[in-house]
Amino acid sequence: MNEVILEMKDIGKEFPGVRALDNVTLTARKGEVLALVGENGAGKSTLMKVLSGVWAYPDYEGEIKVRGEVCRFKGTRDAEKARVAIIYQELNLIQDLSVAENIFLDRQFTNKLGIIDWDRLRAETIKILSELHIKDIDPMQSVKELTVGKQQMVEIAKALTLKAEILILDEPTSALTDRETDELFRVIRRLKNDGVCMIYISHKMEELKQIADRVQVLRDGKTIGSEVPVAEVTIDEIISRMVGRDLKTLYPKHTAQRGKKILEVHGFEVDHPLLPGEKVVRDVSFDVYQGEILGIAGLMGAGRSELVMGLFGAWGKSARGKVVVDGREIVLRSPKDAIDAGIALVTEDRKLLGLLLEQDIVFNTTLASLNRFVKMGMLDQDGERKTAEHYVKELGVKTPTVDARIANLSGGNQQKVVIGKWLNTQPKLLILDEPTRGIDIGAKVEIYKLMNSLMEKGVAIVMISSELPEVMGMSDRVLVMCEGKLSADLICGETSKERVMEYATGSAR
Repeated sequence: MNEVILEMKDIGKEFPGVRALDNVTLTARKGEVLALVGENGAGKSTLMKVLSGVWAYPDYEGEIKVRGEVCRFKGTRDAEKARVAIIYQELNLIQDLSVAENIFLDRQFTNKLGIIDWDRLRAETIKILSELHIKDIDPMQSVKELTVGKQQMVEIAKALTLKAEILILDEPTSALTDRETDELFRVIRRLKNDGVCMIYISHKMEELKQIADRVQVLRDGKTIGSEVPVAEVTIDEIISRMVGRDLKTLYPKHTAQRGKKILEVHGFEVDHPLLPGEKVVRDVSFDVYQGEILGIAGLMGAGRSELVMGLFGAWGKSARGKVVVDGREIVLRSPKDAIDAGIALVTEDRKLLGLLLEQDIVFNTTLASLNRFVKMGMLDQDGERKTAEHYVKELGVKTPTVDARIANLSGGNQQKVVIGKWLNTQPKLLILDEPTRGIDIGAKVEIYKLMNSLMEKGVAIVMISSELPEVMGMSDRVLVMCEGKLSADLICGETSKERVMEYATGSAR
């Protein structure tokens, strides 16, 4: 389908001291997936907020046409009436309500007495889910009981009740398993066949090649070129347009030589938190050396995060096994035991477990090493500040001041603050769990270079990633986990992504 359904011309938007959008132009067609890419701060979210009515007319410049008609949305309801819907990365569902109540929120079916007609509500929900070929979601089930992938489907079903013809998907796979991503792509292709136009925002380049028809790049609030067919452009070319420079390789190679053994793990196990007698990590043994990055790959639920949380002492007595750090056997009953032994962990969810978002950079940088700043019972605030300034400079954190709140930083800069926090504990082993999740390509490359720099300074690194190209591109060796066990220990230069997936799914022979 080549019929143009959306035209955004010369869109401009200013915030105090910042021109977030500068004459941006975008065209989208019926029945296509248009990828919208750019670094954090490029203007993607701002542009979509203009389109979805969050930034209402006349608070922006330029013109929006939907199906050839000029639209001046004064709020999200106006956009919905024009059949424009958005699904945010942070899903907009009420967790304690049922699937049906969420899908038909504000459009409940009632009888003559004004009482909700639950039978009709259930029937209409089944009907809309059936249109998406979704049969395994109970309309009356509480949303909080669903996986993130299923909640994503509820959001899409909710958009379809609005009869959305333009659907904006903002980082839709950021928290999905591979299987859930495949299911989402199936639904997207079905919507595409039905003529729905989808604007797809993602930092995952491999994903765009699978699902998008065309791609539009934004950089510094400006349109970079026109929309181009995905089939006619390489991932490297897309990235170069995004960052404004050539990236000779996305995964920079290090020059460190393999040194002494830093970590030995023998027979490590972690008990299942809900099923007595069951284990989520079973009989895992491996070594990590100075001068190497050890990747850990596997499907969601394979036990990767549970393993490294156990090595960080987070599970207490629920984790057991022999652990030797730099030649000394240690007992891990708390994170303090791990920190004292020289182990640091950058957790998968930086906002929940890694940072205090309402506090400033100084507070977060020194949080894991406060004992070093206590003198005569007093906190050395000058020392804290100098330490924070040191890591801001060394790690390239983009901020006007170390007094800035963490919540005001981009995802990539937040991640650098977390890494700085743990580097200040002077670790021998740095464990990174999904270190580049939710950050843009430019910030990813900076994190990769930082990993190499730390390794060349003698820090051993373990990295978990659900992005196979990242694991293969950055690691020297990769451990593959399947159902709580190690299924392979592979040298990255001597294996393939396909082979890793065979071990991850338990199908290797």
